[in-house]
Amino acid sequence: MALTLALVAHDQKKPDMAEWVARHHQELRRHRIVSTATTGRVVGEACPDVPVQTVKSGPWGGDQQIGALIAEGKIDALIFFPDPLTPMPHDVDVKALLRLALVYDVPCAFNPATADLLVKAGLLGK
Repeated sequence: MALTLALVAHDQKKPDMAEWVARHHQELRRHRIVSTATTGRVVGEACPDVPVQTVKSGPWGGDQQIGALIAEGKIDALIFFPDPLTPMPHDVDVKALLRLALVYDVPCAFNPATADLLVKAGLLGK
């Protein structure tokens, strides 16, 4: 069963996201991937065999677009690698995204270790 996964990574974490996608590209290419613009570009360059649909960049409304997809029931899991050491001017948007993921009980991973567990648990299929 194909799922729709949202991928978001802050600037310093984009390489971690690209590396995570590369490790799991076999599983991920079976699913629909939606990502904020810059994260999607970085992931697409690292793993061209994983198609990524992009929304706007996070600070330009992309986090809100992903949140809207969650509220509409169109996202099955959120893989979000935030950078806890860098201040974000759009912090309020990030909090809104996290709130919606919690309200709608969407499985979330906030670092590669937890995202790996989602794969190992079979969420993304074998």
